[in-house]
Amino acid sequence: MTAGLFDGPDTDDTDADDSPGAPDGAQPEAPVVDLRQVSRRFPGPPVVDALRSVDLRVERGDYVSIVGPSGSGKSSLLNILGLLDRPTSGEYLLDGRPAGSASERERARLRARRIGFVFQAFHLLPQRSVLDNVVLATLYSGVPRTHRSQRARAALDRVGLAHRVDFSPTTLSGGERQRVAVARALVTEPHLLLADEPTGNLDSASSDQVMTLFDELHADGVTLAVITHDLAVSARAARRVRIEDGRLEEIA
Repeated sequence: MTAGLFDGPDTDDTDADDSPGAPDGAQPEAPVVDLRQVSRRFPGPPVVDALRSVDLRVERGDYVSIVGPSGSGKSSLLNILGLLDRPTSGEYLLDGRPAGSASERERARLRARRIGFVFQAFHLLPQRSVLDNVVLATLYSGVPRTHRSQRARAALDRVGLAHRVDFSPTTLSGGERQRVAVARALVTEPHLLLADEPTGNLDSASSDQVMTLFDELHADGVTLAVITHDLAVSARAARRVRIEDGRLEEIA
């Protein structure tokens, strides 16, 4: 890794507040995700009710899949869960603390420190090494500068790519690139791993490798929420919910 390339701040703790009253102060006994009657309306025209009175609890260590067709509200739900958008009404508690109504600065800090994202597109920097791509995620997450490379190497080892740290992402297979993306999501030790169509760009063999990795992470106690249209991917989760027309229901 190029010296100083991703130095960033030593930590972002100087203005962080994890006291009991702080929005990002986790309550260990609380669910990681607690959506209470969350709705999202886009004014249009035409008016679109993307989410309708959604209730969802994700406990620590849960592996939940959220399955639904195109236009069902999956993207709107992802954006709410990932603090990329705000509910029109209802409440979102993350680690027991109000997140939906938090300030933009607080929400950015929560995203960096509490949520790991895995997307359908890998979003890797082709001009940087695999290791650099994972280190990048630590810059504003409170990880001390001296620990960043070590943490990134450990995350890559966890996904079976310790032998690829100095490679360019352009030389990797699709499955390997997605595993780098998973390592990048894990390096900050997030409370929630949020995956959006994680196998959408993969062949069947690579998809199975990524889903097997998710099984292993679940066994290790990682909290996962996987949003997908693929019933086979959804079936791998310990718990499944369906979204349709903006409404959520458990799948027995």
